[in-house]
Amino acid sequence: MLSAKGMRVGGVEDGQSALDYLAREQPDVALVDMMLPDMQGLDLLQKLRERRPDLQFIMMTAHADVNAAVDAMRMGAYHFLTKPFHSNDAVVHAVNKAAEHRRLLLRAQKLEERLLSQERFGEIIGTSPKMASVYKLIDGVAAATSTVLIRGESGTGKELVARAIHQNSARATKAFVPVNCAAIPKELVESELFGHVRGAFTGAQTARAGLFETASQGTIFLDEIGDLPLAAQVKLLRTLQEGEIKRVGSDDTRYVDVRVLAATNVDLATKIADGSFRRDLYYRLNVIQIVLPPLRERGEDVMMLTHHFVQKFAARMQRPLKKLSPDAVRALRAYDFPGNVRELEHAIEHAVVLSQTDWIEASDLPFTDESASAAYPESETRTMAALPAIEASRYAELPYAEAKRRMLNAFDDDYTAELLRRADGNLSEAARMAGLDRSNFRRILKRKQTG
Repeated sequence: MLSAKGMRVGGVEDGQSALDYLAREQPDVALVDMMLPDMQGLDLLQKLRERRPDLQFIMMTAHADVNAAVDAMRMGAYHFLTKPFHSNDAVVHAVNKAAEHRRLLLRAQKLEERLLSQERFGEIIGTSPKMASVYKLIDGVAAATSTVLIRGESGTGKELVARAIHQNSARATKAFVPVNCAAIPKELVESELFGHVRGAFTGAQTARAGLFETASQGTIFLDEIGDLPLAAQVKLLRTLQEGEIKRVGSDDTRYVDVRVLAATNVDLATKIADGSFRRDLYYRLNVIQIVLPPLRERGEDVMMLTHHFVQKFAARMQRPLKKLSPDAVRALRAYDFPGNVRELEHAIEHAVVLSQTDWIEASDLPFTDESASAAYPESETRTMAALPAIEASRYAELPYAEAKRRMLNAFDDDYTAELLRRADGNLSEAARMAGLDRSNFRRILKRKQTG
């Protein structure tokens, strides 16, 4: 019956013959009867598991003995069938599922082995060709002192690359200071980066060292460098050229030994064109450039990252390590992750929290249709329903593409305006409510304003 379904099948008469068979063959699944001529089926199960931990077992018995079934499952059997079988299809289905389960386990084991081999790159995960090129660049620039510009979409892991460069450099034992330039109020940027003296501005009651001094002999990572105000850009250029800083309110020059790594998810050439970013600073930052690929171009890395995040959140939440169902694997591979690695990480955390069994199903993932209602509780659904309605009738006279564009723009207008109202104008809080990072939320606002 199994051979007719395209499976390669071998059969033996007793337990010892099964052990001999296993010494020369590598099956995926073993169907073992509870009653054998020379030993109990559970005894054979134990012996086979010692030799082949990855082998999947389906136990069979003519007696619907619940205790025996429990014992078999406790010892690691994948499934339990009673004879006579309910249907041939049920047997074929059980064998197929067991074989697929084994393949998933072996894949997870290989992923774990590959993860261990990448420890020197910190938390950067992936073995795709594009990531191999990134690792090569990290190795190449780590020993140098040159400034590095890291480019990539939001959520691709730019800070992780910066940390890996630092950890593999001669400065590894010194400070690594990450700075999100977009998160600092414009009026405080220079003070944060270069420090200030007492009385330099209202509220400056004591002198304070800036982040460049904090990073002395180490590395400073300037994330979202494109959002740095022009006045601070001038001072940063001086620091890069001469190694000098001046605290706000002081004429005294201080020298710092700091390696600068910068990152951006925007096109700096566009900012240069509109006058919001200095061309000379761009050339000074862009000595060496590392471009991170989006996750949608790293298809073979998705499952490796997933395995890593499942382990991470299971350990953090002190929960048993969960396995991925075939449907969940298919859903993960089919999704393009516009939020990149960060979105995948959040999706797996969501799934680990919500999964009620030892398995993560497709319905546990927040981007699948099945989980849409779970991702938005009833109270939030009611709240979203309160947004102004977009009437399709207004666009019925337009061609489909133009009607869709206008409706989507109208949705962006209503949605972002409502979130900003609820967040009292706080951009970061509105972005958090939308499930987006601040830069992506701001990009939607700009598109709306120029729209």
